[in-house]
Amino acid sequence: MVEVKRLSLQDAVTAARWDEFVLACPQAGFFHRAGWQKVVHGVFSHPTYFLYAEQAGQIVGVLPLAQVKSFLFGHSLVGLPFVAYGGVAASQPEAADALEAEAQKIALSLGVEHLELRNVARRHDDWPLQDLYVTFRKPILPDAEANMLAIPRKQRAMVRKGIKHNLRSEIDPGVDRFFALFADNVHRHGTPAMPKRWFQALRAEFGDDCEVLTVVSPDGKPLSSVMSFYFRDEVLAYYGGDDEAARDLAANDFKYWELMRRACARGLQVFDYGRSKVGTGPYAFKKNWGFEPTPLHYEYRLYKRDAIPQNNPNNKKYKLMIEAWRRMPIGLANWLGPFIVRSLG
Repeated sequence: MVEVKRLSLQDAVTAARWDEFVLACPQAGFFHRAGWQKVVHGVFSHPTYFLYAEQAGQIVGVLPLAQVKSFLFGHSLVGLPFVAYGGVAASQPEAADALEAEAQKIALSLGVEHLELRNVARRHDDWPLQDLYVTFRKPILPDAEANMLAIPRKQRAMVRKGIKHNLRSEIDPGVDRFFALFADNVHRHGTPAMPKRWFQALRAEFGDDCEVLTVVSPDGKPLSSVMSFYFRDEVLAYYGGDDEAARDLAANDFKYWELMRRACARGLQVFDYGRSKVGTGPYAFKKNWGFEPTPLHYEYRLYKRDAIPQNNPNNKKYKLMIEAWRRMPIGLANWLGPFIVRSLG
């Protein structure tokens, strides 16, 4: 018999068993790690429901969930907010079914408007599907020069432009330079920034598996930065930010090349460019690097709504809000942003 249980925030022993399963399960990824429970709950105080299926004393499946309740953006149970890939990771179908059944019971008991599972692969043909996001993944070749030559010509020229400008990359011990660039970048795009403590919590929880790489000019000015996650033989470039001067110096292109070059030197085999919304600038940028999009299958169970929520900048109803946010002083935006972004998930 498969038994579904809930991971306690204080249960370090089971959390370690959880992570052992995640590391070995082909369906699991970095976002299934138990540490996300501490980060999501600790920074945003969202109630978490990290479910695991057990059989004969062995964990055979996991499903991390969190409840997000907002006056502006609705009430949901999400697997998992703030991450690109979620849903069930299980070693057997019975465990996956049991975990999803328990998730639906919890969703109903909480009175949420919908349950959202951020699956990579389609699981339920009869569940409403959000087809807005894609992911970009590509093998890392064993030789650095081969990786350079695999970048399409025009984009490769941008990388070489950054090299010509004598840019260099540095691994940061903290998040200060990264956050300054990230917050400025999202402010220019008219969207609220995650709080600085979110990134500090990620670094504290995941240690060396959460890394900040910053590109600087020859005189040491920070130009572009990326926070990446490492899992098995993969590197996932997840959060990024750039100074306005980065464009003319090709610092953004150089940044991702340096991340790829360093990953190659470490013997990693997959470069994950993360998710993007179809038809956006980041989507086009990643395609220009020679990466092909793979659709993500965010599946929903709707309880108190008739359609999938569209809480993203592509929604025309947020156009005026985005324009107003761009004009807001960045100090005020950084103070106010966490109160909004915590509800977006």
